[in-house]
Amino acid sequence: MTSVADVMDALEQRFPLDLAEDWDVNGLTVGRPDGEVTRALFAVDPTMAVVQEAIEAECDLIVTHHPLLLRGVTTVHAGTPKGAVIHALIEHGIALYNAHTNADHAGTGVAEALAEALGVSGALPLVPLRDDAEQGTGRIGRLDAPVTLGEFARRAADVLPDTAHGVRVAGELDGAVQTVAVVGGAGDSFLAAAREAGADVYLTADLRHHPASDAREAALLGDGRPYLVDVAHYASEWLWLDAAAEFVGDATGIDTLVSTLNTDPWTARF
Repeated sequence: MTSVADVMDALEQRFPLDLAEDWDVNGLTVGRPDGEVTRALFAVDPTMAVVQEAIEAECDLIVTHHPLLLRGVTTVHAGTPKGAVIHALIEHGIALYNAHTNADHAGTGVAEALAEALGVSGALPLVPLRDDAEQGTGRIGRLDAPVTLGEFARRAADVLPDTAHGVRVAGELDGAVQTVAVVGGAGDSFLAAAREAGADVYLTADLRHHPASDAREAALLGDGRPYLVDVAHYASEWLWLDAAAEFVGDATGIDTLVSTLNTDPWTARF
């Protein structure tokens, strides 16, 4: 029998908890460590739609990137969004586990999957951890050959899941790029790091107007780089799921599935 604890051990071997930020929440949110697991669903967000997907697929465990209870709550009654998810999980015997910033920082995690999908080779952390140069925030590396910014943005659109957000670009579309920096999830706090690391283009999510504008103004004082590519938060982290699910399946022998749901909150763009 494979237990929830066995799956937790596998995940924490690949994404050690000590890599997480101090403010973060990671680990088992719902379920018993000694509960049996035969099938697990991997998803970005612990939404009710994902829970329903797990119920229909007869899963015993959901593994998400984002935590359900990142901020404090005072009630989990079934009339609240968080409470409804927790009640549905318990009523159907489904455990919930998440790996968030530990998976962001791990060398085998979110940023590495994003870099690989974009064709970036030799990637190293954009911001290494102080005591481990192989782990840290984001990745920076090089494409095998230069491409235009427009071609790179199209590549991103092709490898990432479709979202209403799409792929936004700041910079000259015919500008050449080869050194690429990426951060999965919200990455505008690393704009300066991408510039200082010599990136030709920086791809991340949730770029706000003022930080992006300031970064472009700073870039234009030089050669105009790094260009910026802004994608949906969900899309930037989705690519990690396949590798995580494959690893857990191989390590524990359980069936693993990757959610097919788009959990980006935006549904249309005009």
